[in-house]
Amino acid sequence: MARRDSSTHNTRGTRGLDAPKGRRSGVIPRRPVAGRDRFGRFTEAIARAMGTPWFLFGLTLFVVVWMLFNTLGPEAWRFDSAAIGFTALTLILSLQASYAAPLILLAQNRQDDRDRVQFEQDRQRAERNLADTEYLAREVVALRLALQDMASKEFIRAELRALLDELDERDEQRDSDAQSAPDPTGAAVVQPELPKA
Repeated sequence: MARRDSSTHNTRGTRGLDAPKGRRSGVIPRRPVAGRDRFGRFTEAIARAMGTPWFLFGLTLFVVVWMLFNTLGPEAWRFDSAAIGFTALTLILSLQASYAAPLILLAQNRQDDRDRVQFEQDRQRAERNLADTEYLAREVVALRLALQDMASKEFIRAELRALLDELDERDEQRDSDAQSAPDPTGAAVVQPELPKA
């Protein structure tokens, strides 16, 4: 009975340890990444907004209005006293700072992760470019060596002239040998004249 329950459990989509590594489901289910990414974008927006001159201007304006209202406003409407050092304002600014610092650190960590990924991609791209450059350099050297071994037109013409001169010398040698050799029959051998080229 227990074996049947485990088999029905395995057919529901979870894979056992005998499944390939990429097909195995984790023991602890993964949380959706969309919520974490949304919060990360939110922290980056807050950090980006806090790093602008408009935020400093707005915060300064808020503090000045708070202090003026609680100093010069009607006594019944004041909610923070200058006599005790604007305690509520201090608490609000401390609360804002205590939330701002972690939000800025989260945004900075996300930026560091992005920079790390970008650095890794740049490093891989640089390695590929270096390998391509080395390959092209080897190919250029091989082409240069192959071109040095190739015969030029002048070399081929000189070799052909040398072969023609050698053939002409052999023909002349054969002709001279044939004229000087006595005919075994005793008749005079008449050599036809070759036309001059």
